[in-house]
Amino acid sequence: MIQGLLQIALTLIIVIATTPLLGKYIAHVFLGQRTVLDKVLNPIERIIYKLIGVTIEDEMTGWQYAKAILYSNLFMAILVFCIFITQGFLPLNPTGLKAPSWDLALHTTISFLTNTDQQHYSGETTFSYASQTFAIGFLMFTSAATGLSVGIAFIRGLTGRKLGNFYIDLTKSITRILLPLSIVGGLLLIIAGVPETIAGVATATTLEGLTQAIARGPVAHLEIIKQIGENGGGFFGVNSAHPFENPNGFSNLLETWAMISIPSALIYTYGVFANNIKQGWLVYWMVFIIFVFLVMITAIGEYQGNPLVNSILGLQQPNLEGKEVRFGFAQTALWAVMTTATMCGAVNGMHDSLMPTGGFSTLVNMFLQIIWGGQGTGTAYLFIYLILAVFLTGLMVGRTPEFLGRKIEKQEIVLSSVVLLVHPFAVLIPWAIVFAFPDAISGISNPGFHGVSQVVYEYASAAANNGSGFEGLADNTLWWNLSTSVSILVGRYIPIIALLLLADGISRKQPVPITAGTLRTDTRLFTGVTGGVILILGALTFFPVLVLGPIAEWFLISK
Repeated sequence: MIQGLLQIALTLIIVIATTPLLGKYIAHVFLGQRTVLDKVLNPIERIIYKLIGVTIEDEMTGWQYAKAILYSNLFMAILVFCIFITQGFLPLNPTGLKAPSWDLALHTTISFLTNTDQQHYSGETTFSYASQTFAIGFLMFTSAATGLSVGIAFIRGLTGRKLGNFYIDLTKSITRILLPLSIVGGLLLIIAGVPETIAGVATATTLEGLTQAIARGPVAHLEIIKQIGENGGGFFGVNSAHPFENPNGFSNLLETWAMISIPSALIYTYGVFANNIKQGWLVYWMVFIIFVFLVMITAIGEYQGNPLVNSILGLQQPNLEGKEVRFGFAQTALWAVMTTATMCGAVNGMHDSLMPTGGFSTLVNMFLQIIWGGQGTGTAYLFIYLILAVFLTGLMVGRTPEFLGRKIEKQEIVLSSVVLLVHPFAVLIPWAIVFAFPDAISGISNPGFHGVSQVVYEYASAAANNGSGFEGLADNTLWWNLSTSVSILVGRYIPIIALLLLADGISRKQPVPITAGTLRTDTRLFTGVTGGVILILGALTFFPVLVLGPIAEWFLISK
């Protein structure tokens, strides 16, 4: 137990240490300040801007920014869908894989387009090297860069700046942040033993004298952008529990850090933009405390094991079912909470095998979406709660709500409410439909309360753009492919549009002078109030579902 907790603590110390370094660098990139990569990348970026017809001075309104996202994403979706359905005729297909069904191809396109990367297939037996690299790998960069661009545009608007230009932000997100980190991280993964090859399957003779086919491929470069970009879609079916995706303790540490590196740094980036590092750190520690609490209850639950199994064995042992034994209960618990907190969705163990406390933590992360949150968008969702906290506290003390010197009025509250209310609709409505027709469409493989968790997890994962799953659910069907696609689209684009309109509206407001009566938002008291708003508005929305799922399951096995 002690060793496992020390491993968790060491990982989190590394995260804390790198947060200001990466956060400051991201701020410099998007504030147009000098960085170490300028000499190399400035000429390349100028060529890109000239080809797409934009200049550094071009600014967009909220609607223009949103339209640019929608148009570019639609173009990319058509391109990738065509690659999938023509896969059988394309090169780099050493095993001769045929095209997937149209509904699976559509779901996979939408899933990777939106940074969700929910997989209703096993990668090595469904998609060719060409599809994995030129379709999935392409979207892993562009979807992550899209989310990061939205987060930066929102921070700009919140701090009184113009939103910027989507195409410039998209380019910089890839060239200045995602690509450099991926190059360094990919090389480290290759050194650690992750394969990067276009050769076909390897064959080996087993001890029984049988021939075994071992899948491989261009894994390393996909693995690192999967983690850095919070994509989560694995080259292999078992994701980062596969030794070719995650071969040892070093790769596990690197991939764990990669998941949280940008989301945690963006909170510090906000502090730089707002010229208020203190508030950035206060918000950071609020999120960190909630995160550590969820990690601890998950790790303790996994260490204590299943009481029903332990009573049969007559001894207490950790729950190792569904775990990669190289990493043990602690690293699996940390990864499970982190991958759902950051909306990455990669797994190094099976979430369906987690104890109820683990199911509770992973679901809470996806319900709230702000415990680090998605690439860029999670930071924006977090500050939605700060805006609502300002509004509520302003009403309680009889003052006009203000945030960063700008009034919070009807339009801001309406758009903030849209951001928060879309998620429960995208999760709970299809969840209710499934249980209205459980025999026909559910695909549940576990009875009782755990089956409830299986279904709600799938839709929460889709709507939160996370992508992980309680595996065991028979989800590669027409119903699941189409219904989760709807949840993915609703959970991705409606909040993005609302966020951009909200940021645009705030950026146009005249700043109000700070007086003795101004409610300060960079205090421990206000940060604590924000934490309470998060728990009341966020957690309680889904509390009945948690009661029907992991909480009831915990009481059942603890009797």
